Amino acid sequence: MKKSLLLLLAMLLSISMLVVACGGGDNDDADDNQGESEGEENGEQAEGDVPQGGVVTYGFGQPFAGVLDWAHYAGQDDSLALKIFNGDALVKNGDDLMAEPNLATWTVSEDKYTITFKLEEGVMWHNGVELTTEDVAFAWEVIADPDYTGPRWSNVNIIDGAEEYKNGEADEISGINIVDDYTIEVTFRSTEYKTGEEVPPLPNAIDQLWTYPMPKEHLKDVPVKDFEDADEVRRNPVGLGPYKVTNIVPGEQIEFEAFEDYWKGAPNLDGVVYKIVDGSMAGDLLVNGEIDIYELPPSQVVNLQDDERIKFQEKEGLNYSYIGFKLGHWDGEKNVMDNPKFADKNVRHAIAHAINRQGILDSFSEGYGTVINAPESVISWAYPDESSLTQYDYDPEKAKQLLDDAGYVDSNGDGWRDTPEGEEFTINFMAMEGTDIAEPRATYIVQNLQDVGLNARLQDGQLFDFNLFYDLVEEDDPDIDLFMGAWGLSADPDPTGLWKEDDLWNFPRWVNEESEKLIKEGLSVEAFDLEYRRDVYQQWHQLVNEELPIIPLSSPVRVYGIAADVHGVTGDVSDALTDPHLWYRDN
Repeated sequence: MKKSLLLLLAMLLSISMLVVACGGGDNDDADDNQGESEGEENGEQAEGDVPQGGVVTYGFGQPFAGVLDWAHYAGQDDSLALKIFNGDALVKNGDDLMAEPNLATWTVSEDKYTITFKLEEGVMWHNGVELTTEDVAFAWEVIADPDYTGPRWSNVNIIDGAEEYKNGEADEISGINIVDDYTIEVTFRSTEYKTGEEVPPLPNAIDQLWTYPMPKEHLKDVPVKDFEDADEVRRNPVGLGPYKVTNIVPGEQIEFEAFEDYWKGAPNLDGVVYKIVDGSMAGDLLVNGEIDIYELPPSQVVNLQDDERIKFQEKEGLNYSYIGFKLGHWDGEKNVMDNPKFADKNVRHAIAHAINRQGILDSFSEGYGTVINAPESVISWAYPDESSLTQYDYDPEKAKQLLDDAGYVDSNGDGWRDTPEGEEFTINFMAMEGTDIAEPRATYIVQNLQDVGLNARLQDGQLFDFNLFYDLVEEDDPDIDLFMGAWGLSADPDPTGLWKEDDLWNFPRWVNEESEKLIKEGLSVEAFDLEYRRDVYQQWHQLVNEELPIIPLSSPVRVYGIAADVHGVTGDVSDALTDPHLWYRDN
């Protein structure tokens, strides 16, 4: 399962989600080109005889960090800018979330350990240098370099010889073979680096592999350890996209001009501006023409629906929100499930029935989204059959009965349930600030728990800012009992990275032998059969649904506000930046 900080600020500030922790283990931005909205505003409308010229402003509500390199960026604040000037990878995801050719086509060897990419010819970088396989290999070598400081190592360590290169035991990565300027072979490791144990070919290798080229001619003289701070990345980055960077005001604005030699065709616009704005004023800024595209929180959408100066696109997102139980701790190498507080899964079931998940969606997201019972987006091909899952409908009486049966009753008459041993039972609920609905939503959930006799309260009586929240959750602060979270996902549904015993980002610290077995089966040779793999993940979701280490809340709907005179925009699962060369505006 692919995670990233890409959706972090969008979920926190734009769609009023809860928290996204950073992740790894994937081609991080593979989730950014999945699926296109249907209707009059899809990209097809922009083809043909359309008005030329003009500038479109894309707004975002959080200052960008300015790390304008795919291999090093951390959040959506930077990825939005990257997609404007350098959004093309070798591979993209189609409407079905399956990998499709983009900058390259590919073939897979009979033994499934080698992929051969064939690049499009004549694709130009903004500095006038043609894209070649040297740029593809260079990206893999940078990420495998011992001095690499970014989070994409897990997208390259599957290549044969990458571990040896990273550890200084080899001068090159043995699994990379440049055949010619447009053909490159990459071979995946067949044995574990440390143990020599056989590794089967991966059914999701094309999804897991890093597929963003890097401009070697532009960056070859920059020490790898200095990439994140280099002028070549922060001040004058070079890309392959439809617009090239002309001016950067750090943290505030980036200006782009049309790149006439873009490989998919010259853009219709003269340029694009990426502008940081006050998200609480985004609707007004759209109406006043200060920005042209913005992902709006539902509370603003409701107030703007009748305004003819704005049109809207809705798209189900590739992410989900949840409430997690702290079941244990991370010991530095693996998760240890040693917290007895919620060890009884019947207590976890009771808490699930105590929380009005549809009420949360209706009251704080204007109904935008779908209540879910599995840790997956509803648009994923691996989303399970809901009829096979326990629904955990809002049912306070059932919650009370489950707690009674588990021995959690009020033994001293103070109005709160105690443990079966008669000891005080309190629940600290940790949530994060970031939107105007964050506090009332957290209070709503605490009240749900109190309504069934649980002595629940906001941890420390407050909400936490993102950085502190993230630190405390990852470090398993002993005061945390329940925490509100969210995950941004990408196309491949492999749970690795979030749910295995040795995954740091398995924040509930849930450890389950059957889960480990099923996750492994989902990446077995048999899993090259998609139906087999789908069935494995169905079984895994049923297991999680029964054991309930988290309470899934909802899979959201993204809403993009677009100026009425701007066309060709495609709202997607993570942003509205698919094919920006097709954008145009009325003259």
